Amino acid sequence: MINLALRFSYLGDHFSGSQMQPGLRTVEGEFIEACRRIQVFDDWREARFATAGRTDRGVHARRQVCSFLTDLPERAIRVLNRVLPGDIWCTGWAEPPEGFHPRYSARSRTYRYYFFPAPEKIAAMNDAAQVFIGRHDFSSFARSSDRDPERRILAARVFLDGRFAVFEVTAESFLWNMVRRMATVLEAVGNGESDAAEIERLLAEPTEQRVATAPPWGLILWDIDYGMTFDPLQIGGKSERYLASRLRYHAVMACAADRLAPDDRGGV
Repeated sequence: MINLALRFSYLGDHFSGSQMQPGLRTVEGEFIEACRRIQVFDDWREARFATAGRTDRGVHARRQVCSFLTDLPERAIRVLNRVLPGDIWCTGWAEPPEGFHPRYSARSRTYRYYFFPAPEKIAAMNDAAQVFIGRHDFSSFARSSDRDPERRILAARVFLDGRFAVFEVTAESFLWNMVRRMATVLEAVGNGESDAAEIERLLAEPTEQRVATAPPWGLILWDIDYGMTFDPLQIGGKSERYLASRLRYHAVMACAADRLAPDDRGGV
């Protein structure tokens, strides 16, 4: 029996978050059911199934990671993408070192938050994002919790990607809702409603008044660094078709938004 690590992606639109919840469609629930169907394990507890972390309802992942014990790793690698639903797909696999755990073995995590439409002051947003770098008390940027509110940010930047502004941030770990609250203050900077000094104040003088949480749709778990290589996997046809349909949908919606935008005469 080996501990198999799988890297996978998902679109979060139709999930009630990633973590298993009775009676709700979740990423973990669908993944575990697929593993049961192809009999790579029977009981997820005995298989020690675990993921790198949780994401909320509507949040997406480019590189999430899970691991589990199995006697049939080749079957999981070969068949899982055929039985997973279209909005989840595996992109890589690895046989990790002894003692590996997808959550506790991670060196760092990177998230991206996509803003649409892009705020005007991208340079100001990027300058403000640098304030987050280093170790700070993020109490103002997280849900009330008994956990240690201090986190160390390794890198942060804001840049344009086509019609989107993107906030990319890397840290050893994050608090619940932390990135979405960081995104809220950066968007305010981009709209000229705040500045880097306000972020400095929130980090230096945390208050019980938490920053508002940005919508989940713009957040993507972008990458997790374990210092190991994953062998690539080809995604299944179901996922390819699903992704193509979502791309067409968003292209239509973007076109509609352009047509509904006010013209130079102040009309619609």
